[in-house]
Amino acid sequence: MFLALRVVIGFKCSITVFKYGSVRAAPMPSGALKRISGCYNDSMKLAILGYGSQGKSAYEYWKKLDYDITVCDNDESLDLPNDVGKKLGDNYLEDLNEFDLIVRSPSVHPNSIIKANGEGILNKVTSVTNEFFRICPSKNIVGVTGTKGKGTTSTLIAKMLEASGKKVHLGGNIGTPPLELIKGDIQPADWVVLELANFQLIDLRYSPKIAVCVMIAPEHLDWHTDVGEYFAAKKPLFKNQDPDNIAIYYAKNEFSRDIASASPGHKIPYYHPPGAIIENDDVVIDGQSICSVDEIKLLGKHNWQNVCAATTAFWQIDQDVKAIRSVLTTFSGMEHRLELVRELNGVKYYDDSFGTTPETAIVAMEAFARPKVVILGGSEKGASFKELALTVKKSNVRKAILIGVTAPKIQAELDAIGFSNYVLGDDNMPEIVDEANKNAKPGDIVLLSTGCASFGLFKNYKDRAEQFIKAVQALA
Repeated sequence: MFLALRVVIGFKCSITVFKYGSVRAAPMPSGALKRISGCYNDSMKLAILGYGSQGKSAYEYWKKLDYDITVCDNDESLDLPNDVGKKLGDNYLEDLNEFDLIVRSPSVHPNSIIKANGEGILNKVTSVTNEFFRICPSKNIVGVTGTKGKGTTSTLIAKMLEASGKKVHLGGNIGTPPLELIKGDIQPADWVVLELANFQLIDLRYSPKIAVCVMIAPEHLDWHTDVGEYFAAKKPLFKNQDPDNIAIYYAKNEFSRDIASASPGHKIPYYHPPGAIIENDDVVIDGQSICSVDEIKLLGKHNWQNVCAATTAFWQIDQDVKAIRSVLTTFSGMEHRLELVRELNGVKYYDDSFGTTPETAIVAMEAFARPKVVILGGSEKGASFKELALTVKKSNVRKAILIGVTAPKIQAELDAIGFSNYVLGDDNMPEIVDEANKNAKPGDIVLLSTGCASFGLFKNYKDRAEQFIKAVQALA
C-alpha cells in the first residue's frame, strides 16, 4: 500500500499511455503500474532502449534493484557492461513483450516501439524522467521546456535559487540526467530545476510544481511525425499539474501560450504583467526594478526573454531582488552559447554551436551590430531557411560560409533574395575557419551559429564546437 501511495503523493500523476499523433489517453493496467512503481522486482526482466547518457543512468539505477537487464540499441559496436544482455542492431526494438518493464531513452520515439510491437506494449514503457518524478524526495521541482532558451532559463533559475540561499539540483536535458541527481542526496526542502526536451516529455506522466514554457518554434521534424506532435509533446509538463501549481509562458508566443493552457494551475505570462517585463530599459517585476538591460551580462536581446522567464519563475518562490540582480549582472552564459573564443587581429570569434535551428542563428546574428562572417548549415531537420536568409541580408553579414547537407537549401534562399556574399565551405573545420579568417576584417565578428544540427560533418554540437575552438586557437 505504501509503495502505491508514493505514486500519487507529491505530484499529480495521470497514469496514462498515449497513442502518439492523436494523443489519445488510455488507463494503464494495474500490473503495469506495479512494474513501474517498483512494487516488485524479483528477477524481473528489464529492457533499456538506447544506451546514451540517460540509458547508462537507467542501467546504474535499475541494476541496484536486482533486475535482469538487457540493453537494446541499434549500434552494434557498443561497449556494454558484462552483466547485461545485449540486443543490438536494426531489429533492436522487436519482440519487447518478453520484458516486464521497458525504459525508453529520449532518442527512441514511442511510435517506433509501437510499430515493432503493437500499441499495447506502451503499458510496459517508462522513462528515466518518469522514474525521477516518482521517487524524488522533494516536491519543489521547476520544469522548463521550449525550443530554445530552456537551458539558459533553467540555469538562471538555479543560480537565483542558490543566490537566495537555497540548496538546488540542476539537471535533465542539461548536463546531469534526472536519475543521476538522486545521488546528490536531494532533501524534501531542496529545489530541483529540470530542463526537459520534447523527447523526455512525450510520455511524461507527472508535472512539476512550477512549469515554464519559453519560446516555441517548429523543430525536430525529423523525429516527430508533424509539427502538431512536436507541440503536443511539450504539454505533459503542464497537464498533470494541480490547481495550486504554476504555469509560466511566453506571452508573445502563441505556441507557448497554447502549451501552458493545458495546465489546470495558475497561469502567469512573462514579457507581460504580472510576470517580468522590460520597461524603460529595465527588468521589472511587480513594479520593482531589478537592473537595467545594459547591466545584463548575457549577450543579445533574445536573452531578455530568458531573463524575464527566469525572474518570473523565481519570483513565485522568493521575491529576493538582490539575488536576481546578482545573477543577471554576473552570469555570462552557458558553454557553446554565444561564447567568445578568442580575439585575433581585431576580429572576435564566437562559438554558438549549441544553436541548431534557424531561429537560434537569427537571434545570434541579431546580437551583433558589427559586420560579421557567419558559418551556416549542417544536417537536415526539415526546417525552412527563408527567414534565416532574410536576416543574413539585413544583419550586416560580410560573408556567409555555407556547409553541410543544407548548404544548397540555404544558398537557394539567399539567391532568391539577391544576396550573393556567400561561399560554399569545405567539409572540415580548419578549412572552414581559415575561410572565415580570410574574409574577416578588423572590427568584425566571426560567428559559428549554423542554424542546423551537426550530424554528418561532426559527432554532435559539442564536437563541432570543440573543432571550431581548436581551429580558431590554431590561427596565427
